[in-house]
Amino acid sequence: MILRKSAKPAPGDPEAPGFWLDDEAHRSWLAADAVRQFDFFRKAMRPEGGFFSLDWKGKPRRDPLQELHCTTRMIHSYALAELCGAGGAEIVGHGMEYLAQGHRDGEGWAWGAEGSAPTDRRRMGYGHVFVLLAASSAHLIGHPDAAQVINEVTEVLWEHFWEDDPGLIGADFGPDWQPLDGYRGMNANMHGVEALLAAYEATGWEIYLNRAGNILWFFLGQMAPQYGWRIPEHYDADWTVDIAHDGDPMFRPAGTTPGHSLEFARLLLQHWELAGRPENDVPATARALVERALADGWAEEGGLHYTVGFDGAPLLTDRYWWPVSEGIGALASLIKLERQEADEVWYRRLWTFASDHHIDHKNGGWYPGLDAKGKPTESQFKGKPDIYHALQATLYPLAPGLSRQGTSLPLITGG
Repeated sequence: MILRKSAKPAPGDPEAPGFWLDDEAHRSWLAADAVRQFDFFRKAMRPEGGFFSLDWKGKPRRDPLQELHCTTRMIHSYALAELCGAGGAEIVGHGMEYLAQGHRDGEGWAWGAEGSAPTDRRRMGYGHVFVLLAASSAHLIGHPDAAQVINEVTEVLWEHFWEDDPGLIGADFGPDWQPLDGYRGMNANMHGVEALLAAYEATGWEIYLNRAGNILWFFLGQMAPQYGWRIPEHYDADWTVDIAHDGDPMFRPAGTTPGHSLEFARLLLQHWELAGRPENDVPATARALVERALADGWAEEGGLHYTVGFDGAPLLTDRYWWPVSEGIGALASLIKLERQEADEVWYRRLWTFASDHHIDHKNGGWYPGLDAKGKPTESQFKGKPDIYHALQATLYPLAPGLSRQGTSLPLITGG
């Protein structure tokens, strides 16, 4: 795909018939936004290792702490850049080196590092699955150390984080591999599915596909139907739902998270396709998750509430970029599977809202949070901390299928 040099801010013609996924102008617009994101976040490379977070204009913020999920998401994102012809191998190599020299801490990887030393030495399941995602994506572009990292992080995941009886990713640990608490969570498992599917696509090893299926069955085959297609986020050590849990407002908030339902729906369809599209109720389950999340989460003024209660009432009404991004990815998957007008209405609605409120058409990147008037705010996130969610929103619609997105993307280089 060749970029149009004068791509317009509007994501597409709202009056155009058919589906935007089939419209060359929309596809060029998506590719142009992906290139702007790649260009914006290239400025995040720290000369001494790892990555800066960036302010709204793309200038480095001087926070010395680098968190594991941020390092790994940059590796994954710029592997996608390399795969679609935008160039990212140098950044992938830079990030892989920092995984080894900054985050690596004995047998595992530390949650936070400063300079060349781990400083927050917790071993988090959420962070380790992102190591697997990063190494799997790096492997697709031929990074020489990626296969070894895949093997090493897989061994750590199976030895310490995987709980055989439920077939889920369990406790987080301190540096001595003692559990931090009795908490069990959906979020690490959802991203675990993402990483396991990426590892399967990179290696072909069936264990990754099977264990991703275990996680999907627990949360989407058992939990979600019991709770009206809202997925419980929080659990006790025996995997009993903790409905009243109210912890960290970002990683362990009260209630359920519509954005996670949207993300899980897309991953469910990815797994289904990789499994050979068996005759089962997976497409209907994905649709039920998406429809419930949009009905619960969509705010009157636009955008998606961060969390809702088990009755669907809004709890945390902050509106962030990533649920909108995940909604776009989920709807693109449904549209690829079966062309329904209602899905197209939502797809256009989400892209129009993102273009009007989240995308910085001047500087590049997306604003992560909005205030009550729909203006960018730094109340929760400082600067533009992340390329990962917004980038995938632009790239998923461009890929032809539900799976193997990285290796099926069209070229998006300009010229």
